[in-house]
Amino acid sequence: MNPENIVEILIVEDNQQDLDLALRALRKAKLTNHIHAVRDGEEALQFLFCEGPYLARNIENGPRMILLDLKLPKVDGLEVLQRIKGDARTKLIPVVVLTSSKEQNDVVESYNLGVNSYIVKPVNFEQFSEAVQKLGMYWLLLNHPPQLEG
Repeated sequence: MNPENIVEILIVEDNQQDLDLALRALRKAKLTNHIHAVRDGEEALQFLFCEGPYLARNIENGPRMILLDLKLPKVDGLEVLQRIKGDARTKLIPVVVLTSSKEQNDVVESYNLGVNSYIVKPVNFEQFSEAVQKLGMYWLLLNHPPQLEG
């Protein structure tokens, strides 16, 4: 496996400021070795399912964790989540919704679709940074996901 093809975290975030804060927090926690960021739901699906500009990727080299915003251009975050959890090749990837939406409908629908965690983005930078660091530490270092049999 080529190390350049390894992606540990996929961040799906259309707000540049939130993306920068997340990257800064992950860097601070020393969890930024293999991160890929996309700006909309369509690109997230292309990346995950090796389509369009990501045709050369191997789907078996999927991320170990996905940070997913819900309010995304092109393809909504809930639809992205549904596609991830509805496909045997990607359903075991932990997905953490990291969104500003506190709408109960979004929370319930996310869990119905199989989200692993739902986090409302803290407004304060320090709280946001701490939340992202803890998410990365837990899902990448402490969590032991099942291995897909191929």
